[in-house]
Amino acid sequence: MTTTGKVNKFGQRLVEQGLLTDSQVAEALQLQQAQGRPLSTVILEQHWLTPQQLFPVLAQYYRIPFVRLSDDSVVERAAVSAMPLKLAMHYKAMPVRVRNSTLTVAIADPQDLRLADELRAALQERYVVDTVLAAEDDIQAAIKKFYGVGAETISELVKDQDRGLRLEAAGEAALEDIEQLASDASVVKLVNQLIVEAHHRRATDIHLEPYRGRVRLRYRIDGVLRTVDVPPTIRQLFPAILSRVKVLSNLNIMERRLPQDGRAAVKVGEEKLDLRLSVLPTPAGESIVIRILPNRMLLELKDLGFRQEDLDRLTRLISAPHGLLFVTGPTGSGKTTTLYALTKTINTDERKIITMEDPVEYEMEGITQVQVNPQIGLTFAQGLRSMLRHDPDVMMVGEVRDYETAELAIRIALTGHLVFSTLHTNDAASGVTRLLDMGVDPYLIVSSVECFIAQRLVRLLCERCKVAVASPAGKRAAVVRPQGCDACQRTGFFGRSAIYELLPMSEPIKELVMAKASADAIWKKAIELGMRTMQQDGWEKVKHGLTTSEEVLRVTQEDEIARVTKTCDDEE
Repeated sequence: MTTTGKVNKFGQRLVEQGLLTDSQVAEALQLQQAQGRPLSTVILEQHWLTPQQLFPVLAQYYRIPFVRLSDDSVVERAAVSAMPLKLAMHYKAMPVRVRNSTLTVAIADPQDLRLADELRAALQERYVVDTVLAAEDDIQAAIKKFYGVGAETISELVKDQDRGLRLEAAGEAALEDIEQLASDASVVKLVNQLIVEAHHRRATDIHLEPYRGRVRLRYRIDGVLRTVDVPPTIRQLFPAILSRVKVLSNLNIMERRLPQDGRAAVKVGEEKLDLRLSVLPTPAGESIVIRILPNRMLLELKDLGFRQEDLDRLTRLISAPHGLLFVTGPTGSGKTTTLYALTKTINTDERKIITMEDPVEYEMEGITQVQVNPQIGLTFAQGLRSMLRHDPDVMMVGEVRDYETAELAIRIALTGHLVFSTLHTNDAASGVTRLLDMGVDPYLIVSSVECFIAQRLVRLLCERCKVAVASPAGKRAAVVRPQGCDACQRTGFFGRSAIYELLPMSEPIKELVMAKASADAIWKKAIELGMRTMQQDGWEKVKHGLTTSEEVLRVTQEDEIARVTKTCDDEE
């Protein structure tokens, strides 16, 4: 390490440039000496300076180039291959590039003059080590990204190669070894790392998929699956990971032939997460999917992407003392979130609200939530009958799947209750025909249902990095495109919003329902009456720079987008 005098001189440089005060420099030096960490890290952790303020000065003072490792083009795969993970972790150094016999390594502490020599010796003098400067957090993130999530833990676990190979080919005879390894601290740590990393990346699902000779890890972020780098040696540990997941969710560790579903709860910092775990047998081994659910749902109805006009209409509908409201869409379109937001909006001390869900995804204060369990006879229909005896004002039914549940929900709405539920249909008009196909009489539909809401989820452009580009010929509005930054993990998107269409049960629509008209006829009539389709809502969000036309195309029918695009162009 360099002398304290030189460190003080760097501190004086920061004071001279008006970046820090004398007292801040003195405190930083004391913390550095006590913690044994780079002075730059101490300053950043105290939030006195940002990396953009500190590192240019630091690089200039120590005459060492500064690099941003978040830029994908900075790190070369050949350099990563040239330096073992254990060296990167031990020295907190990230290989950046290799040229002939020179290996360039990013470090966070420019005062450590011995590091280059130690690295060269550790690499058996195969390379001359050159150093560049990078933030410590960026180095840690780059190690995780290029060596793989949980790489250090996996490296420790596969040191005993014989044990690892035995586990990979393990059958029932090796069950005891797998159970023992499942409780091993390193395996527990590895599974925890996979969950924590997924949560930090805002993932809703973790997919661990075994194939012949490899395991693929993917996170679903903003509705899109993204492959995550993991060391190839994770294949040797997959049986132990699988066993740990089963133990965590109280599944049968000996059952390998049948699908199994379980649940668990974990804590990340101050936040509690509910996990839904599913194991599915495949020829290459059991595939694992873990759904991550925050313990509490925080979204308000106003946060879901409704226009003010539609928000006002919905508020009036859910303020009524009775009626039935359906949210429709395919799996993963955010129907449950909308139901929760509707329920939360009218949750007051004057109302008794009961839900019947499969499963209960979020805990809601002041609401009685029940989870269905068909194995013991607690179905949606049976639950609805029991719920009535608890004197509810509002009832939320997770999904209407059959005639019995549909008829019960409708008759409950007719007897003076407000009911929310979902249907699996592609648009709002198809909700009517879905109920008719179940066998529900048309007069019951027109007498009880107040509105059908259809929705899809589109990814929102990242506010930090989206850019406006020249608009195509003939267009007035500028086009906003994704670019990619650290905040959005280089995807250009951050978060999601729903695009909606609301179909109120007006008198003309009720007449078509009574005549058992087709979904297409109902849809066309609704448009004549002023219904704004999902595609139009999506195109409006594109024009306001919230998302892209490709996102709207991804979740809706392309021919409908073309029709709406032409309509919007004509209007302009």
